[in-house]
Amino acid sequence: MMNKKLGIAASIMGMTGVLIGAFGAHGLEEALTPDNLDTYETGVKYQIYHALLMLLLIVLPLSEKAKKTLFFLLVIGVVLFSGSIYGLATNVLTSFDFTTIGFVTPIGGSLLIIGWAVLLVQFIKYRR
Repeated sequence: MMNKKLGIAASIMGMTGVLIGAFGAHGLEEALTPDNLDTYETGVKYQIYHALLMLLLIVLPLSEKAKKTLFFLLVIGVVLFSGSIYGLATNVLTSFDFTTIGFVTPIGGSLLIIGWAVLLVQFIKYRR
């Protein structure tokens, strides 16, 4: 069951990453500064990287508990990290001041790092 959830989440994360990236490259290039476009692109890259990691988790010999933990860390991490970066990069285009929630960016990044650490521990503990 966890593999199905990982696959669905990874597919949604990958698909929306491509859509958001294409929107940034084609729809925002005139509206944002080069620095803001670079920031926006960073959010897209991290979203795609972690979508690919979630796909990889499906085939790795991990326990259901480890997969569930990684699922939540990665999904919440990407939403907070990439989501807040999208808001911060496009802040000049909205009436909401995304700098007020900028504190969630490092929280999301920390969750992604913790996810990678959980994966590292799983590999260290792995025995054939």
